[in-house]
Amino acid sequence: MAAPLRRGEERTFLLDTGTLAALHFPTSVEGAPRVLALHGWLDNAASFAALATALPELEVLALDLAGHGRSEWRPASGSYALVDHLPELQEILNQLGWSHCILLGHSMGAAIACLFAVAAPTRVERLICVDALGPLSLTEAEVASRLRRALAARGEPRPRRRLFASIEDACRQRAELNGLSAAAIAPLVERGLKAVEDGWIWSADPRLQLPSAVPMSEAQVQHLLRDLSMPVLVLAAEQPDPRLPKLHVQARLDCVPQARVERLPGGHHLHIAQPARSADEIRRFLAPDGSADG
Repeated sequence: MAAPLRRGEERTFLLDTGTLAALHFPTSVEGAPRVLALHGWLDNAASFAALATALPELEVLALDLAGHGRSEWRPASGSYALVDHLPELQEILNQLGWSHCILLGHSMGAAIACLFAVAAPTRVERLICVDALGPLSLTEAEVASRLRRALAARGEPRPRRRLFASIEDACRQRAELNGLSAAAIAPLVERGLKAVEDGWIWSADPRLQLPSAVPMSEAQVQHLLRDLSMPVLVLAAEQPDPRLPKLHVQARLDCVPQARVERLPGGHHLHIAQPARSADEIRRFLAPDGSADG
């Protein structure tokens, strides 16, 4: 039987752009490393509950990014571009009184983490990326068509959010989608649902599914990765999600001066499926004598 999950404390941060929610996993270890954790697209802070449980010696603040989980949606004029999250991360670190932290991100959260680590290198002691390294990219030839599609999508009616009769139904659907057990995905699902008259719907802002207007080119991404000045650990899934675009993984790794990659069994949500293995690799990476060399 699996150990009970470490209990997270609810936190809220009042920002100029809206109120963001978070789960705080404190520790009794004096002087423990502080970790700011950023979840993936349409996930939420609870996606790190199992990993935080496997790392009781760390203080972890897992954020609900804007429009996700229990955080507020952006206003109608707002944007969910990756760079729009960076000022919010800086303000949250300021409110926490953390001069620097270990930045942990999964998927989209890892892309945001990479951008923040380049923009504010003195605030990021070490960077841990779960199954991603930098944002998705487009070729230069695809930019014009993406721009047209992004503008057209903003004029289309939002699709209705799927209605579930019960939390269990939502867990089963999400478990099948992500290749996880219903028990493993339950904390993420429960935090990501909103009760309505006839059942449950996802609380995430439907606008998160709109295409970004002008993504970076691969050359831009790789140039940014060359500016990562801190040690970087990449936890990569041995079974890539076929729904995700194929990334230039090795080329990106070669750009990072202090990169270390570890491949773990499982799929895209490996930190949920393999929390103990993921924790072991993170613990090794953070050890004083740990090497950042892959």
